[in-house]
Amino acid sequence: MIKSLVIKNYALIQHLQMDPSAEFNTITGETGAGKSIMLGALGLLLGNRADTKVLFEEGKKCIIEGTFNIAQQSLQKLFDGFELDYQDETIIRREISPAGKSRAFINDTPVTLDVMKQVATFLVDIHSQRDTYLLGTSAHQMRMIDGYAQNKEKLLAYRKVFDEFKQAEKAYEELQSHAEEIRKESDYNHFLLEELDKVSVQQGELQQLEEELKIIEHAEEIKSKLFECLQLLEHSEYSITAQLQQAAKNIDQVAGLAEHYEPLSTRIESSFHELTDIAKEIESESDHVEFDKAKQEEIQERIGLIYQLLQKHHTNSVEDLLAIREKLNLKVTRVLNLDDELKKAQGQYENFKAELDKVGKSLTNSRTSIFDKFKSELESLLSKLAMPHASIDFKHEVANPTSSGVDKITILFSANAGIVPDELKNVASGGEFSRLMFCIKFLLAGKTSLPTIIFDEIDTGISGEVALKLVNMMKKMSKRHQVIAITHLPQIAASGDLHYYVYKNNDPKRSVTNIKILQSQEREIEIAKMIAGENPTEIALENAKELLKN
Repeated sequence: MIKSLVIKNYALIQHLQMDPSAEFNTITGETGAGKSIMLGALGLLLGNRADTKVLFEEGKKCIIEGTFNIAQQSLQKLFDGFELDYQDETIIRREISPAGKSRAFINDTPVTLDVMKQVATFLVDIHSQRDTYLLGTSAHQMRMIDGYAQNKEKLLAYRKVFDEFKQAEKAYEELQSHAEEIRKESDYNHFLLEELDKVSVQQGELQQLEEELKIIEHAEEIKSKLFECLQLLEHSEYSITAQLQQAAKNIDQVAGLAEHYEPLSTRIESSFHELTDIAKEIESESDHVEFDKAKQEEIQERIGLIYQLLQKHHTNSVEDLLAIREKLNLKVTRVLNLDDELKKAQGQYENFKAELDKVGKSLTNSRTSIFDKFKSELESLLSKLAMPHASIDFKHEVANPTSSGVDKITILFSANAGIVPDELKNVASGGEFSRLMFCIKFLLAGKTSLPTIIFDEIDTGISGEVALKLVNMMKKMSKRHQVIAITHLPQIAASGDLHYYVYKNNDPKRSVTNIKILQSQEREIEIAKMIAGENPTEIALENAKELLKN
């Protein structure tokens, strides 16, 4: 339930705080005083969108903060799922900056609006005139039937299968639509793959071939340079290795005189061996270098063939060519396995379709099984609200699967004897709509642990004895739920445990909305005004006292 609601810098509200009773609260005030503004502010805590137009003072941020007692709600798992700190007294806060940036917090942890909205659905249910209008829509009627039948778990199970079914259906349909196209491309892809397989280009091959070709084309120059290197290293009278040998002898003689010259001797010896190995390798390389016309032509032909493939496939590297070959191989293999793929996709589709039929039927049975009881209880409540001849019926049709099930259910209603029930949008007046919606809310409230229910002018078109009966039902609801009723009816206003009064100040420069709890005498005067107008008579005051007493 709501323990405290603080609104700062929102619309016509500079600063407002209310600490409602745990049971029945009523809110009254003149039209335009700001009652709907309060609901708009509360809507921000429920995840509704907002912009900077809501700011009372444009240079300051707007803050809406609600403290909720959720000790009886069993929401620990929900909070754990969103990685939120759970507290029996949870604080939900919304901030809108002058720049228009919106931030949301639950127990001081930043959250997205979607998370805020999901948590808030377990805390508050606001019934407005818009909900009364929505009563005429099939989707809203279905939600109410599911609420009465307590189908939450069945709906979750159905939607899980429905999502899997739609994925399988999409995969099967896409595979079918692409199958013919895939088969048409198959011959060409197979030709391209065979061409690549025939050439069988290898990783790094092109670079290796081009280097090998350069060696053949410059064989004479390379052989000449290698020969010169060998002469310098070993074969001349003053070769490098011969001079190193002489240097080694000199250092050995010096090392005999002083030990610290020995490392120089070792290094010269090491260099001698290294140069000797280099000379042998140069000699070996020189033996392998020769001009081979046939080999040159063979390499040139191979390089040309690889470049033709690169150009054909619009790529610049052998690596890309190998990747293209792999893709072609997958496409060709897929065609070979296409019938198996289609069969497998069809099997998955049919399995999920059968499972969907099963869970859909279970959901349908749950919905249709409550028709008689729902009808009986609704008609009984409507009779208490001065609609003794009201009758309810349900029209059920099997529909194509949607995320809500395989049913099309329409609530049929008649307020008068001898009139066949028809769709709500065709037969119900404003007052009848309000009473019907309230009775449905009353029944649904008995099947949920939702802590706070807010009624925004549910009393449209209701007066007299009907209003008193409506009050009794609200009082009964308030024993299990916190009820907040925004009302124009004195009967309802007089029945709250706390009576809040919303008003505007009289400052001609800027209208500001305020709220206060009415004490006994203030309450009498306010209710008398609701009965007889701005200047209530003594009789109106006596009637107000009587209502408060009762």
